[in-house]
Amino acid sequence: MFSKEFRDQREACAMADAIVDTVREPLLVLDNELRVRAASRSFYSTFGVNRTETQGKLLYELGNGEWDIPKLRILLGKIIPERGTMEGYEVEYKFPNIGQRVMLLNARKVFYEDSSQTNILLGIEDITGQRMNEREKDELLRQKDVLLEEMRHRIANSLQIIASIILLKLRTVVSEETRQHLNDTHKRVMSVAAVQEQLHSSVAVGTVEIAPYLLKLCDALSRSMIDENRRVTLKTSDGNSGSATLRNAESIGLIVTELVINALKHAFNSETKDGKIFVSYNTSGTDWKLSVTDNGVGKPAGVFAQPKIGLGTGIVKALAKQLDAQMMTDSGPEGTTVSVTHATFAPAAV
Repeated sequence: MFSKEFRDQREACAMADAIVDTVREPLLVLDNELRVRAASRSFYSTFGVNRTETQGKLLYELGNGEWDIPKLRILLGKIIPERGTMEGYEVEYKFPNIGQRVMLLNARKVFYEDSSQTNILLGIEDITGQRMNEREKDELLRQKDVLLEEMRHRIANSLQIIASIILLKLRTVVSEETRQHLNDTHKRVMSVAAVQEQLHSSVAVGTVEIAPYLLKLCDALSRSMIDENRRVTLKTSDGNSGSATLRNAESIGLIVTELVINALKHAFNSETKDGKIFVSYNTSGTDWKLSVTDNGVGKPAGVFAQPKIGLGTGIVKALAKQLDAQMMTDSGPEGTTVSVTHATFAPAAV
């Protein structure tokens, strides 16, 4: 009977040692006093130690005391006795033989049914390479943000220089037609600058909230394009109107600036006393509808609204095509509404 129990225990120990030895990640089996009872082959190879100088030794005395790590002491001396287990405890330490290492520690106390003895299984995952890759990625992202900010700064400066050159040229030309063309060009350069400024000041991630973006954009357009002597106001709809990608938001902003320019240029005359331009953006699922409405002169009742294909209209149509959207103009004696609609927008949701 005794020999059978002894043989069973030896076989169980041999099986346990074999299991520990084949674990891919470094693994230590510790007793109550934190002496190493067994270690996996991967532990020896990872940390450059051998079986003789490891088994039977106190964990904190292994090697030259490199395992006497304050965080590890907290884990094994306090957390494990209180909770019986610990998962994903990250420790960073510089080992004499292998250098700086970041380890993820998992520990569990093992109880035996027929014995008061307990062991602690300490699994060690070397995540040094993973953390290094994450730091390199974070640094690359930081460098990208720096380059993007530098590019935005250069674009803003370049647009300002172009606008200044156009203004200088505007003062020297005699032809009224040329002056008008230069003035239109100046407004378009300033509109692009306004779109870029508002877009990049409002975006922190890959998408842009359209409502606050259009609010800031229209405020900038009002200050730069509507003279104090002109009795015209530019407003946007309130509330949450969805979001768009950075690229789509830029196109939407350019469409709004072109339609505002067109309204200011054609919808109002010198007799206008209470001119209004209203910009709205509404969504229905993945579809959306952008509208720019004015209360200008419009067209007489019964006249079909067929806009003249000028530069502004051509720009809006090209941008709408890029957005997979359709442009439509509705003009009458009460004013004009230009809508850019994406896919199957449901009018009832407006």
